[in-house]
Amino acid sequence: MNNIPLELLLSPPLVERLLVAFLRDEVRRVGLERAVLGLSGGIDSALVCFLCAKALGPANVAPIIMPAAASSPDSVTDALAVIKALNLPRWRQVSVSPEVETYFQKPEVPRSADEAEMKNRIGNKMARERMTILYDFSVVERALVIGTSNKTELLLGYGTLHGDMASAINPIGDLFKMQVYQMAQYLGVPDSIINKPPTADLWAGQTDEGQLGFTYADVDRLLWAMVDHRRSKAELLAMGFAPEFIARVAHLVRASQFKRRLPVIAKVSERTIDRDFNYARDWGT
Repeated sequence: MNNIPLELLLSPPLVERLLVAFLRDEVRRVGLERAVLGLSGGIDSALVCFLCAKALGPANVAPIIMPAAASSPDSVTDALAVIKALNLPRWRQVSVSPEVETYFQKPEVPRSADEAEMKNRIGNKMARERMTILYDFSVVERALVIGTSNKTELLLGYGTLHGDMASAINPIGDLFKMQVYQMAQYLGVPDSIINKPPTADLWAGQTDEGQLGFTYADVDRLLWAMVDHRRSKAELLAMGFAPEFIARVAHLVRASQFKRRLPVIAKVSERTIDRDFNYARDWGT
């Protein structure tokens, strides 16, 4: 991936040190030594796996491969390539298809007439089923669940609430997708993962960019200017972004704000958790 916009270039050695220290400190802060994460065969989870292995040691990383019937065989192959490259002994493979298929076969569960809506429901169910598996394994492994959503996905709402967006901590949530590519290249993630089109692997032929309708390189440049540098619409237009593109991305960011915050709590007391009682996790220690 050589088309990383210049404004998004970072210092990989510095970011590596920051993220490795973050993982080590945050996992041990809660009295644990291990990490558990979903390993999909995609670049985001592969990068997180490499970072966890550096921070905690390969023996303390438990990647869980969770394919579905519709998953590409290459996804499992690429996930296993990460496990082999890092020599991770605690990996497991668990299919999510039996639970998901059983749920949608129940007579009391209605089917959607719209095919796209039905695909979305199945994809969300798979994402949430995977997260229940990860949190169950976190008990068995005495490990913290590590997130694998990047900044681009989080800003666009391109993820499932309480599914792939759920975690205890997230080391790459402040890296745009193109920066994920840069870090993956630097850390030695297998080329087969770096070079394939990004996909949530929800159905055959599905790709992130095809579903979103724009490339990660283009939207990362826009989000960098719009969010990180708070450029006005006039400034964004002067930078060459099309007005329709600006409007669509701004709408996605606004419409997905609920996914990036705690549930809104009705205020009836003097100190409400989501607005008046805001402390770091180590409050009181």
